[in-house]
Amino acid sequence: MFEPIQEPVIIFAIAVIVFLVTPFIMTKLKMPGIVGPIVAGIIIGPYGLNILARDSTIELLGTVGLLFIIFIAGLELDIDGFKKYKNRSLLFGLLSFNIPLLIGSLLGIVVGFSIPASLLLGSILGSHTLLAYPIASKIGVNKNKAVITTIGGTLITDSFAMIFLAVISGMAMGEVNAQFWFKLIISTAVYAVVILGAVPYLSKWFFKISGIDGANEFNYVLVVLFVSGWMALYAGLQPIIGAFLAGLSLNRYIFQHGSLMNRINFTANALFIPFFLLSVGMLMDLSALFTSIEAWLLTIGIVLALLAGKYLASWITAKVYRYHANERYLMFGLSTPQAAATLAATLVGFDLGLLNQATVNAIIIMILVSCVIGPYLTEKFARKLARSSAHPIEDTTEKKPERILIPVANPDTMEALMDLGFLVRIASKSTEPIYPLKVIDKDAKAAEYDVATAEKMLGHAIFYAAGAEIPVRPLTRVDHSIGWGIERAVTEERITTIITGWNGAKTNTEKVFGGIIDNVLDHTYIRSLIVKQVQPIQTTERMVVVLPRGITAKPGFKDALQIVKHIVKQLNCKLMFIVMDDDFEAIESYIRQIKPHHNASFSHFPDWEMLERYCLKLGKDDLVMAISARKGTVAWHSSLEALPQKLSEQVTQNFIIFYPYENKEIDVRGARGTSLPHIHMEWSS
Repeated sequence: MFEPIQEPVIIFAIAVIVFLVTPFIMTKLKMPGIVGPIVAGIIIGPYGLNILARDSTIELLGTVGLLFIIFIAGLELDIDGFKKYKNRSLLFGLLSFNIPLLIGSLLGIVVGFSIPASLLLGSILGSHTLLAYPIASKIGVNKNKAVITTIGGTLITDSFAMIFLAVISGMAMGEVNAQFWFKLIISTAVYAVVILGAVPYLSKWFFKISGIDGANEFNYVLVVLFVSGWMALYAGLQPIIGAFLAGLSLNRYIFQHGSLMNRINFTANALFIPFFLLSVGMLMDLSALFTSIEAWLLTIGIVLALLAGKYLASWITAKVYRYHANERYLMFGLSTPQAAATLAATLVGFDLGLLNQATVNAIIIMILVSCVIGPYLTEKFARKLARSSAHPIEDTTEKKPERILIPVANPDTMEALMDLGFLVRIASKSTEPIYPLKVIDKDAKAAEYDVATAEKMLGHAIFYAAGAEIPVRPLTRVDHSIGWGIERAVTEERITTIITGWNGAKTNTEKVFGGIIDNVLDHTYIRSLIVKQVQPIQTTERMVVVLPRGITAKPGFKDALQIVKHIVKQLNCKLMFIVMDDDFEAIESYIRQIKPHHNASFSHFPDWEMLERYCLKLGKDDLVMAISARKGTVAWHSSLEALPQKLSEQVTQNFIIFYPYENKEIDVRGARGTSLPHIHMEWSS
């Protein structure tokens, strides 16, 4: 045990080291990032090693983080989504709040809590954080009626949680009589009208002022946030009520993916929210769990109350609106996680003396459990829902010019990549030029010689393409990162396909191809072909196409299939499909209908081990084409992460990993800056 450090600089240094290191540790442990600062607070706080005290500095910065959490919650509430399915969202929201409220309140009364404390415990269980919503978005089921119902229901649960917190905190600070209720209702109503009425009017005027820069816009938001919290105190409310109303009042004036929202999220998530999480961890006394069986019973009771309440709400709503079982469990998974807002209400309850140390411990453990169970259920049943479609998902996005980008790093492989680019260009029926790209990762002032060398290399690409009478538009980019340079080129040139080479080198366990290619795949949503070529592609006698389970549910599957068939037609080679999905006959029938028609052969491989054994028997002129999936999307599986390396080690022939295009950028509404646990699903799920 240590004496707590008093020097402010050292306190701040230790804190930022915690914020830097703990996300990496949580990633290794497959846990949500929100857990890191909390666990660190437990270890270095007053109930742990006592390195840091929960003093005024920690409390101040933590309080700012608390207000940011609730403010962002108000900003992210999807009011339009609520309107679309308002009746369903209203029912689910009422059930999802009131059933856990009832169960939690009864639990509080049973264990001897006061009425205000019991109601606060129930309201804490009633709210939820859409922590797992990005998973549903990435898998492509975010437009499903059950998902939209859950998003809309969040508006109800979070609003009721704030109302209950206002009432309960008022009850805790004053005598409960008719005068108390009259004063609370009137002051709350007047305060809400002032904030929700005046702030939007003022914001509309402010954002119209010419010459307002990003710093002033951000400062205006801070003024609204903290003045609203300040005024809440005069209305007899908690400052977080003001923060929530401030977020609602600015909801329509701050775009979810705009620069101002990015500044708000960056400031909150980089500094203030981690301080809040650290301060919450400092409240937890693990020793209390081992001194009393009642503490364990309370923890188990709170966890079961949450799960039972959220499941019953999902079950009743699914029964009323005849949702499928997968949709019911998806709603349950989305509405289970408890995160930042729960911590906020817990901290307020602790400061008011309503919640004791044992309850704080139990709620923190409940948060950790829910942050694992919710994303797991969401991913499992979102995949089942996506795969249960009768037909593969068709493309509904706007058609763009078919443009092929070929990043060039090695002059020796440039011609081989260009040859594949010619085949894909014809297969995609493009009339656009090929875009060879050379990225120079140096400072602009030191890159002049490398730019000249790159121009010579790209000049050879122009000469080579001229022989095939194919136009070329060479690109040179100077950037501090090769990956960023590629991503910028994709955006600036409206690229639809990337073709890049890979040398098959081994990577660490967290990488598939290596840092550059992996980052480009993570940050782009277009077709990507990763190629390892050992002989000219023109020598191919048979293309072996590997189709993992669930791949037919991907948005770009049909498009990828058409391109593969057109390439086979140009190569005039045989075609074989290896189908790993159980619905083998239906997939074979679907593939045969896709033009151009080929007399293709089909084989069903139920597991990856059989595929590996088969790859060892491939002919020297075979080309393996594996249709893969980006991490977290439908059809993704942990075995796909190891597939490129295994092919590199076991296959002496050419092979290509083909990533079809995905839906547009992942939607993260309601996630409130909390990171996701890393879920690895098995095929049997």
